[in-house]
Amino acid sequence: MAKCEICEKTLSHGNQISIARSHVSRRATRTFKPNLRTVKAIVNGQQKRISVCAKCLRSGKVKRA
Repeated sequence: MAKCEICEKTLSHGNQISIARSHVSRRATRTFKPNLRTVKAIVNGQQKRISVCAKCLRSGKVKRA
C-alpha cells in the first residue's frame, strides 16, 4: 500500500472534472497518490530501507544513510 512511513500520508480521493467545466459537467472519482521515494535511512540507529514522501525528505524529517 502506498504510505509514507514518517507522516503516514496515504491515498486520498477526489473528483475529476471534465475539461468543458460547464454547469452540468460530469464528475468521475479519482485517487491522488503520495510522491513516495524509497531511501536508505537511519532508524533506531540502524540502516533501513523505507518509503518516504518527498515532503518529508525536503523538510529534513529523515536522516539519510
